Amino acid sequence: MKLDLLAFGAHPDDVELSCGGTLLRHLAHGFKVGIADLTQGELGTRGNAALRLKEAELAAQVLGITARFNLGLPDGHLNEADVHQRMAVIRLVRRCCPDVVLCNAPRDRHPDHGHAAALVREACFLAGLHRLATEDNGTPQQPWRPRALYHYIQDQWIEPDVVIDVTAFWSKRMEAVRCFSSQFYNPESTEPTTYISQPDFLESLEWRARWLGKRIGVQYAEGFLAQRIPAVDHFFVLR
Repeated sequence: MKLDLLAFGAHPDDVELSCGGTLLRHLAHGFKVGIADLTQGELGTRGNAALRLKEAELAAQVLGITARFNLGLPDGHLNEADVHQRMAVIRLVRRCCPDVVLCNAPRDRHPDHGHAAALVREACFLAGLHRLATEDNGTPQQPWRPRALYHYIQDQWIEPDVVIDVTAFWSKRMEAVRCFSSQFYNPESTEPTTYISQPDFLESLEWRARWLGKRIGVQYAEGFLAQRIPAVDHFFVLR
């Protein structure tokens, strides 16, 4: 399975909350896009792992992505130094051969986000080493290193290196986010209140997107950190 873009998230909903509009924009241009959830979010205060998997599949259908994977790594214990976790990501990168990888913010409120960022970043590099042998269902895999890796911005503000206009896709993006209904505000819920289940959390996503959009002259935008200096052919391709 060859994907053009593969977006990793520490937990189901990370990708939708942070860069769902960007995925939709690439899909609209005909690119093959996938999502890889590293964990099942089993330590989440609200809902449970089985429910979150169902929500993730529903969100994938709303987005219309090519594929969605769950690596089943331990929620709350992501560790870039863990060989087994690294190898799981390496095998998926070699299986999908993405040209562009998106992953969690390098630092954020949830510790898993920073660990996931480092785990994916290191695995993408190691996946290109010819002497690192891996197999997929008994078949030897070929080395593959993505052309570029970008970190999406999550709860904590990080000044972006790249900003993408997602205005045309905002409604669909939020439809995908709301598929994870177990995690958000529900006045009838008896589960404990969490940071993202507060009444104004979903509104805060719009505030962030509007602020980024204003900075590039559009209504809504999503921002990313680059692992290398972005290059363009000439000034006139910049907006």
